[in-house]
Amino acid sequence: MKIHLKITCSMLALLSFLFGIGGSVLISASFKESLEREEAAAFGDYRMVWGTLQIVNGLEAYLNREVLSRTMEQLYQQNSAFWSNLRLSTAEEVIYEGGSVQTSIFRMSESVEMPASGECLFHILEDGKGGHYLVLAGAIETNGNTLYLLTSHDVSELYIARDAQRHTYFQVFLAMFLLCGILSYTISWVLTSPLKDLSRASRMIASGHYATRVRVRSRDEIGELSRDFNTMAGQLENDAKQKERHIEQLRQSVERQERFVGSFAHEMKTPMTSLVGYADLIGSGTLTQEEQAEAAGYIYSEGKRLESLSRKLLELLVLRRRDIPLVPVSPGALVEQLARWLEPVYQEKGIHLYYDCEEGICLMEPDLVRSLLLNLADNAQKSMEDGGELRFCQEMTERGCRIRVLDGGRGIPPQALKHLTEPFYRVDKARSRRQGGFGLGLALCREIVSLHNGSLRFANRKKGGACVTVELRGGRP
Repeated sequence: MKIHLKITCSMLALLSFLFGIGGSVLISASFKESLEREEAAAFGDYRMVWGTLQIVNGLEAYLNREVLSRTMEQLYQQNSAFWSNLRLSTAEEVIYEGGSVQTSIFRMSESVEMPASGECLFHILEDGKGGHYLVLAGAIETNGNTLYLLTSHDVSELYIARDAQRHTYFQVFLAMFLLCGILSYTISWVLTSPLKDLSRASRMIASGHYATRVRVRSRDEIGELSRDFNTMAGQLENDAKQKERHIEQLRQSVERQERFVGSFAHEMKTPMTSLVGYADLIGSGTLTQEEQAEAAGYIYSEGKRLESLSRKLLELLVLRRRDIPLVPVSPGALVEQLARWLEPVYQEKGIHLYYDCEEGICLMEPDLVRSLLLNLADNAQKSMEDGGELRFCQEMTERGCRIRVLDGGRGIPPQALKHLTEPFYRVDKARSRRQGGFGLGLALCREIVSLHNGSLRFANRKKGGACVTVELRGGRP
């Protein structure tokens, strides 16, 4: 059974219990009060009868049957509107009796317990036709004889009124029961509707919709539960996003490793095939002296290529260490020295080299930073086959320095920006191979920058060319 139905049934049961007890108590109390008033009136008449008999006859005359009978008749006639029956008797005979239904009432009164002398008892008798009578029985001792006085009063109206009250109460109770059922169902449905929203939201979250939230409608316990649920859902959503990001990072890492292995195998395959082939030809002795020299030269060049590849791979492995000491260095002097050293070589290729530096000292590993700048400058000059302008801009920062390398070359394809620092990745594989590149330079740059707690950003310039921004945050002495 749903909770709003349980609330409705509980409210109806409570209403029935309390309203039933309350109505019954009120009706019973009202009936009892009315009956007590009738008993008080009957007892007053009873005392009036005995008093009258004492005044008229005196105690010694009580056994005068004729006087007693006549007196009782007069009293009955005077109070017939109140008395239904009146009887005076002794233990052996009836002195007087009167009343419209005296036969049935007196027959029933024969089973009534007669009181002892000086006592007065009340009894309720039914006539078998729906009538109810209040019978009062009293006894008094006089001259050694006991006289019994019985009076009956019609109290049927009290029972009729009580039945009418019960009928009215039942109708009111039924109307209240229906009204309470409707109102309690509506109220319980409104009160429990937030719980339905919570249940629905829980199912949504269980199915993977972590962005699901419930509307907080109040500040009561259900409202607090809704707020706690939203907090929990937010935490679950954050955890799910973190797991998704972690899975995505793992997937990208696996993809990078697969590309690395594939690229490394490809880089090794071509020179190794050539080395084996030319070595076999030289060993066969079928080549002329000129062909042997050419084969030896090719073996030498491919060997140097493999040597360079192994050196760069070794540098990558070494740079993964985090215990390389940083020393105070002037980055401006380092950039200036490198630019002057490269300027004659680049002029032969039609590249004009400029630099703009600030004075200052920061902590860095100078040889690694020099290798970083050489790799960036090498990539820049490879993109400027027709010449152009290459500029180094260096400025000091609070935690180190910032160096920008700007060139006027071809720029960087947008789809290649996020892969530039991956090992063996080359934007133009054919051109890079002709120029002797392995795709390891920017991977080295990334490791060097990471060692200095810095960042490496690539962007295209609006007027053409690329801009590489290096942030080194090794600190300042």
